Amino acid sequence: MKYAAELFGTFVLVFAGLGTAVIAGGEVHNVGVAMAFGLSLLAMAYALGPVSGCHINPAVTLGMVVARRMKATEAIGYWIAPIIGGIAASGLVLFIASHAPGGSIASLAGAANGFGDHSPSHYTMAACFVAEMFLTMLLVFTVLGSTDDRAPAGFAGIPIGLILTTIILAGIPITNGSFNPARSIGPAVWVGGWAMEQLWLFIVAPLAGGVIAALVYLTIRVSGPMISARQAEQALPSQAAERRTVKQ
Repeated sequence: MKYAAELFGTFVLVFAGLGTAVIAGGEVHNVGVAMAFGLSLLAMAYALGPVSGCHINPAVTLGMVVARRMKATEAIGYWIAPIIGGIAASGLVLFIASHAPGGSIASLAGAANGFGDHSPSHYTMAACFVAEMFLTMLLVFTVLGSTDDRAPAGFAGIPIGLILTTIILAGIPITNGSFNPARSIGPAVWVGGWAMEQLWLFIVAPLAGGVIAALVYLTIRVSGPMISARQAEQALPSQAAERRTVKQ
């Protein structure tokens, strides 16, 4: 069930965010695209967090592994499921966009992640790598901190959604804003060509950012018990018991 949840959550994230960029980007602009990504992640954190922890991002999963909050063997499914969800969502966005007047695969290519000539503002490969790495670090660190056993219960989705909105706003002019290998792999598979050739950066840089975030988290965290994101995002036992109580 947890892997199905990760697949579906990534599907929602990519379909909502990428769909907004491709279909409605001209109307809502960068702020609207960033909000679509951030709000969909916030919603999925509450909807799927109790099931899987709602990583829906291989970089987040790697951060959890490095931070010793999940086993590497368990992480494999958390890496595969989001990729499938991202590819499926991107294909659906392409289908919808290509059936609009004048629509084509170029519509999806405009929202794929790229550097150099394929960066929206023509940033260099080095600049794009650094931006993807350190902005992903902010996302993964926020996930680790807000799902820590000392964090207020029930609020993790809010800072996670807000930080994704923030880094998407910062990253759109640079790379179109990835910070998630699954979000980049999805459209690259359909666009092919340059998108596949440049895909390595949007896998390596976010994963490196996830590792950095975990190391920073372990450095500043006060020692204590470790819990998974799924445990952190579940209702407290008292809350769960109250919900199950049948009022006469």
